[in-house]
Amino acid sequence: MEELKDKLSEILEEETVNDTDVLEDFEYWDSLAILGIISMVSENYKKTFKAADIRACATIGDLCKLILG
Repeated sequence: MEELKDKLSEILEEETVNDTDVLEDFEYWDSLAILGIISMVSENYKKTFKAADIRACATIGDLCKLILG
């Protein structure tokens, strides 16, 4: 999970991210970040998500559960 959090922190242009961090609170949480997450997940985890799936997540923890679940 730490590897995933590292990738998410890169996309969100943050030094670190935690499970309880609210996605809407990130300065770079926007449609480009969502597309970056979809691309990263497809490339690294061989899973496909729609933007709506990502937007349904409220926190980094929710996002990690979606991706790794």
